[in-house]
Amino acid sequence: MICTRKELREWLQADHNAFGFKYPLLAKFSWSENGTMFAYVRNLRYLEYYTNKAQKPWDRLFRLWHFIKWRRMNLKHQLYIKPNCVGPGLHIVHHGYRRIDSVKSIGSNLTILPMVLIGKKTPDADIDKCTIGNNVYIGAGAVIMNPVNIGDNVIIGAGSVVTKDVPSNCIIAGNPAKIIRDLSNTSND
Repeated sequence: MICTRKELREWLQADHNAFGFKYPLLAKFSWSENGTMFAYVRNLRYLEYYTNKAQKPWDRLFRLWHFIKWRRMNLKHQLYIKPNCVGPGLHIVHHGYRRIDSVKSIGSNLTILPMVLIGKKTPDADIDKCTIGNNVYIGAGAVIMNPVNIGDNVIIGAGSVVTKDVPSNCIIAGNPAKIIRDLSNTSND
């Protein structure tokens, strides 16, 4: 959670590095796809900061401003990422529908493509049991139905439907998703 200005700067730097801007100033003023997606992530981080920090009277105004901006960007870009659930290094690739709210926590360095849904198997499913680890890549059109736990260093293939827990260091794909390749046993030959 982002509670201090220093943490905010560190998380924003990690997010900026995840986007890999070659010309960041040009991306900001040309309204490029990466520039608008990073603007969404930046506003999300400011909303998290003003939600978590010790509240002073003027902080409530800043939180309200970033909340309104976040809601407007959700509708404009067809995104919904719940505040305080994604770690630093978030990379949103391309415009398109994404809904990430039925999850307890997501680790650092998440890369997510369009048309991704993280939802519940049943209406009464417990969202506090769904976690996603560090260095996870979620392909286009993937559906993750919780409660599931996804380990670290996982690649989820496009169009996959994840309904069961996924161990660390693997590539999964299919409907229902199955382990295609185990990355922990690979060697650099």
